[in-house]
Amino acid sequence: MHWLLRFFLTPGEILRDLIFFACLVFVCLAPQFADRAFSAIEQFGSQLAQRKLLAVFGIAIAMIVIRLSLLGLLPVPYPEVHDEFSYLLAADTFVHGRLTNPPHPMWLFLDTFHVNQQPTYMSKYPPGQGLALALGQVLGHPWIGVLLSGAAMCGAVVWMLQGWLPPNWALVGGVLVMFKIALFSYWMNSYLGGFVAAIGGALAVGALPRILRSWRMEDAVILGVGAVILANSRPFEGAFFCLPVFVVLAVRFFRRGSVSWQMKLARVVIPLCIVGVLGGAFMAYYNWRGTGRATVFPYAVNEKTYMSTPAFSWQKMRPQLHYANPQFEAFYNGAMQRAWSLGGVTSASRAVRKAAYILAFSFFFFLWPQLSVTLLAGLRVLRDRRVRLLVVQSVLVFASFLLVRAAFNLHYAAPLVATILALATQGMRHVRHWQAWSRPVGIGITRVVVLFVVLLAFFTMDRELWDPIKFRIQFANQLSALPGEHLVIVHYSPDHIPYREWVYNGADIDNSKIVWAREIPGVSLQPLLNYFHGRQVWVAEPDTSPPRLSRYEPPISQ
Repeated sequence: MHWLLRFFLTPGEILRDLIFFACLVFVCLAPQFADRAFSAIEQFGSQLAQRKLLAVFGIAIAMIVIRLSLLGLLPVPYPEVHDEFSYLLAADTFVHGRLTNPPHPMWLFLDTFHVNQQPTYMSKYPPGQGLALALGQVLGHPWIGVLLSGAAMCGAVVWMLQGWLPPNWALVGGVLVMFKIALFSYWMNSYLGGFVAAIGGALAVGALPRILRSWRMEDAVILGVGAVILANSRPFEGAFFCLPVFVVLAVRFFRRGSVSWQMKLARVVIPLCIVGVLGGAFMAYYNWRGTGRATVFPYAVNEKTYMSTPAFSWQKMRPQLHYANPQFEAFYNGAMQRAWSLGGVTSASRAVRKAAYILAFSFFFFLWPQLSVTLLAGLRVLRDRRVRLLVVQSVLVFASFLLVRAAFNLHYAAPLVATILALATQGMRHVRHWQAWSRPVGIGITRVVVLFVVLLAFFTMDRELWDPIKFRIQFANQLSALPGEHLVIVHYSPDHIPYREWVYNGADIDNSKIVWAREIPGVSLQPLLNYFHGRQVWVAEPDTSPPRLSRYEPPISQ
């Protein structure tokens, strides 16, 4: 918890937060400050919000325009961590017209984290994020897929909120999600994902109230598409997310109303089942191509091949595995086992500590400091029958995180983006009606909240790369500018940090300009050199100060 506070509350951020809360105090004393300007903006927004489809696309396009206009200050990001390279491998595989790749003869030297080498060469992750990045790669760069999926998330959140809240508040929620999450968070400035699952969650929970009002076929199809997107991006969390949605739908199906159950069956159940069957068929085929079995996910193969630590709290540790290279030993038998021992819920006290950490981490990301004001209306929101399902949904998904051994990351909560924004926006609706001393203080408070969501977003426009990663990028650019093809043998020091991996390759390794391979102590490089004969061979040393790239000099004995 102390680390969490240090991470989110730097001296500069504390100063900005104090300014924000000081402005809240000021508007409580002068709630109609700058009323004419704010009223004009609110009137324009209200007129736009009434044109619902325009509001959806307007928010999405605005996000794209704003982010592109800031490329000079916040350029296109480089991949940095294991997961990003794995997702980029999936994207490159899809762009090559394949769901997976044949195993490489030299896979031992090319093996890396979060990538399956056997029975096929592929990312271990579900295909959702890879498909988004593949779209971007086709359009010129994988990050374009991140940008477009972020814009789609903003539009999907507005559409979801239109189903739960009045149109003007749905537009407010779209502005909040655009500046609070979409534009400047690490979801936008990396390749780790988050947006794709958030789209699925927004579509699924946004379709529910529309179905219950009119039982239209198109809304059932959207619900099914949202569930399929979740299954192919965050399947574990997505299952808990969708559970209350389908329970409510099932209960309302059998309740008497103006629509007969035969019509409900034809308009909702059958279309929903068709979408689910098609989505399930794709997942089964994807698994079969990647693992040889329709019911075995690539993630499960990777876990069985590389990890002795189980994924869930109720599972026991498997016998320790050993690996050809020391980087895997340090990661899987060191860092992963430490995380496993800390992440398990083995007692009530550990469950409380982990839950507190997850909630605090999520609170700082989604709500702090501006939207934390909406918690003041928390009891009113909890008693609000209109959003009770969203409260239950949030509790279920956050409870599911306690079942996972892995350290919590904020994109794990991506399915809940629209749900959290709906609850926060509903809280703002309650705050808006507050009065004190016969003054409409709630109006001033909500105006300050929205204003500071926009302003403070621009203070997060940085993402510092680890120094070794900067050198990997520099070396890759140098070699790309040279004629011919290259083989880079990465030589790590004994105290190398396994999170700073350099050995990653694309889908078509043999035709790549640069191939990255690892040196394995005690294993001859000659088979690797023979296979890639004709390439210029280099040695990269990430752990020297500074990292060094030099020509490979074979041992005298060779």
